[in-house]
Amino acid sequence: MNIAVIGGGAAGFFAAINCAALHPGHSVSLYEKSNKILSKVRISGGGRCNVTHSCFDNGRLTEFYPRGKKEMRNAFSRFNTGDTVQWFESRGVKLKTENDGRMFPITDNSETIINCLLGEASKYNVKIKMNHALRQLIKKDNGSFDLHFQHEEKVNCDRVIITTGGSPNKSSYDWIAELGHTIIPPVPSLFTFNIPDSPLKGLEGISSPSSTLKLEGSKLESTGPLLITHWGISGPAVLRLSAFASRSLFDKNYSTTCYLNWIPELNEEQIRREIFSLKENNPNKKITQLPFHGLPSRLWQRICLISEIDANDKCGEIPKVKLNKLVRNCNNLVLQIKGKTTFKEEFVTCGGINLKEVNMQTMESNKVQGVYFAGEVLDIDGVTGGFNFQAAWTTGFLAGINAAG
Repeated sequence: MNIAVIGGGAAGFFAAINCAALHPGHSVSLYEKSNKILSKVRISGGGRCNVTHSCFDNGRLTEFYPRGKKEMRNAFSRFNTGDTVQWFESRGVKLKTENDGRMFPITDNSETIINCLLGEASKYNVKIKMNHALRQLIKKDNGSFDLHFQHEEKVNCDRVIITTGGSPNKSSYDWIAELGHTIIPPVPSLFTFNIPDSPLKGLEGISSPSSTLKLEGSKLESTGPLLITHWGISGPAVLRLSAFASRSLFDKNYSTTCYLNWIPELNEEQIRREIFSLKENNPNKKITQLPFHGLPSRLWQRICLISEIDANDKCGEIPKVKLNKLVRNCNNLVLQIKGKTTFKEEFVTCGGINLKEVNMQTMESNKVQGVYFAGEVLDIDGVTGGFNFQAAWTTGFLAGINAAG
């Protein structure tokens, strides 16, 4: 049997390797449109490759997927984080877990992962063909497929695994739509917020260990570390919110209001009591020089300034109206989002092939027998932290072992 894998990324290689390993008698070929393979693996995690995340509970793991949460629960029951760790470590690639749960090779070098995948592909005789951009896929009456590539080459195969990744352009999916599949329009996910008129300008590089962000007119919120940047705000709290709100933010042209709570462990009334207690207990001290709930001193001083409290104001001299402003700005600072910025190398889209048209137990198309899907070409995406690679390993594994029967 001849099996073609379209796409030379993480999902494509994992599908090809596992297919060839399970069925050594079959011929497995991997086709990549460019002259580079495993590009996202190479640059992920600043060149270290964030292989997966140390979440070993499948139910909890699905919570990190804005799209595909329900469907991935089924898939993770067949191949999950523990299986990924075991797969790589059984091939000599040991992983380590960092404080935020991200897992990397102990070498801190993505080439370790790439060399492992290339070595396994070679071991199982996977044929790798670059500069092969597919323009049309045709199923023949006998059940086989003709692959028509851009340079006029035509290849016949028995099964096809499509792992072409996400794309910001819906037209990139046209040849898949010709098979009868519905394409959910792609829009960006995982991005930071631009705030041109930010009251936090000048505090670039300052971070908060835990803050909560909410979007106006939405029930969506996200809690986690937050970083002040030259263009606005970033960090896990922002990235997670951008992923879950990607479509609504797209519809608003990335122009909306968000509310920032610097001390999410306290409600507004608790913050009010503590700030007024600060005044009563330190009447002759400057409020900006008093620590408050672990906030960086420069950030605390700026929140006071936004609340019209001068750096030299003593606690006992600050009127109630200004202290109430300080409470609101600690609990509910208003920021105007006007635009987005892609997060480092992590270009991720939501959208792609409608999951209702895919058997998530086998990754086979419900529209065309013999066609399988894996990776970001599907309408599946996770937040940052190794979750998108885990989805690639899981769907790639399932597509690979099922494609050959």
